[in-house]
Amino acid sequence: MAMVAFAGLHYAYPETVVRVLDGLDLEIDAGLVLLTGSSGSGKSTLLRVCNGLIPHFHGGVIGGSARVLGHDVLRTPTREMARDVGFVFQDPELQAVYPTVERDAAFGLENLGVGRAEMLRRVADALERCGISHLRTRAVTTLSGGERQRLALAGVLAMRPRLLVLDEPFSQLDPEGSSALRQALVAAVASGTTALVAEHRHHAIGDRAGRWLRMQGGHIVELPPEPPPEVVAPARRSGQPPSELSWRLDRVNAGHAGVAVLHDLELAAGGGEVVALTGANGSGKSTLLRTIAGLLPPLAGRVERRPGRIAYLPQNPSALLHRATVRSEIEWTLRRTRSAGGPEAVLEQLGLSALADRDPRDLSSGQRQRAALAAVLAGDPPLLLLDEPTRGMDREARAALTAAVTRIAAMGGSAVVATHDQELAAAVATRVVELHDGAAREARAPLLVSP
Repeated sequence: MAMVAFAGLHYAYPETVVRVLDGLDLEIDAGLVLLTGSSGSGKSTLLRVCNGLIPHFHGGVIGGSARVLGHDVLRTPTREMARDVGFVFQDPELQAVYPTVERDAAFGLENLGVGRAEMLRRVADALERCGISHLRTRAVTTLSGGERQRLALAGVLAMRPRLLVLDEPFSQLDPEGSSALRQALVAAVASGTTALVAEHRHHAIGDRAGRWLRMQGGHIVELPPEPPPEVVAPARRSGQPPSELSWRLDRVNAGHAGVAVLHDLELAAGGGEVVALTGANGSGKSTLLRTIAGLLPPLAGRVERRPGRIAYLPQNPSALLHRATVRSEIEWTLRRTRSAGGPEAVLEQLGLSALADRDPRDLSSGQRQRAALAAVLAGDPPLLLLDEPTRGMDREARAALTAAVTRIAAMGGSAVVATHDQELAAAVATRVVELHDGAAREARAPLLVSP
């Protein structure tokens, strides 16, 4: 019996007529399966059928046959599916329930009625496999985006599901976290778990996947595996030579609640510079961006910024999107900044013209990321601060982002981009700054990789 068996499956979200899934046929027996496809192609929709969130939570119109682990998805409550299907969402910020790491990782086991001794063993093992044992007693609210992603994974792995469904699990992970996740997936599959992983960063998991699938036009297309990335020469960067000072940190200590994460920082950048900010999950990249932006006062030292607008994109793009349409988000930025022109240019630049009149909350994660970027980039801000901007993005959207950042630098603006995406850093950075153990050091720009 197939672990996943869909036949003639079609689905449309409520109040829409367009089918996201359109007569889809798919069988998955075992192993590790990679699911690819452009943003908005229906990958997350397909994954949510696997645990019954579609149709039981989202509603909509569904038809055809969908069986997972022998259950008829259309007739089986989600709470029953959750016993055997472990699911990690694109937005790990929304998945935490309890205030501390260890307690939150145990949430699923509590719902399964696992005994305390066994629960503690499983949680400890899952935290170790995800490389976050040292965070066991930490408050969830103090974690970085990558650390929250690892926590969400640990909570699901602790349940030891028969089917593991992961939506963009590598999007915020540092190299150590990516390696830990690959090892955890390989171990889970070796023990009999089937894993279905939707991921834009194919190289993160592709060499371990037994099958490659692509969502396209509401259907599944079987693909041959792609070759591993090839290292080529660094991309030529078009930023201007540094001009007037854009921002400076003078012996700055930065952190939260009086506790410094970064110590005695001496950093500065001028117009035309793009600084790629790298470092492990929890190293302080988001803290540094917020300090430069003025959202987080320094605990010691002084922050200087040249006059003008500061545009900041946080890790969670939904925090910026509150209006009825993508177009109105951009128009709001243009009005507030008294910028000339309309929203059409930035909509076109980021490939959002066809989505301009959609509610941002109804978009896929990658499309929401582009919508938030459009709202931030509107009006050509002189200082641009981006936190993991390629999260959930397909290759076309990443190319559009690269062009937008390069354009701002060419106009004399400045950007700081916190990222684990080596391809993005290679394409846009004039400098790379690495954070480690509370300190910052200049690092070599990475080589551009191509599939």
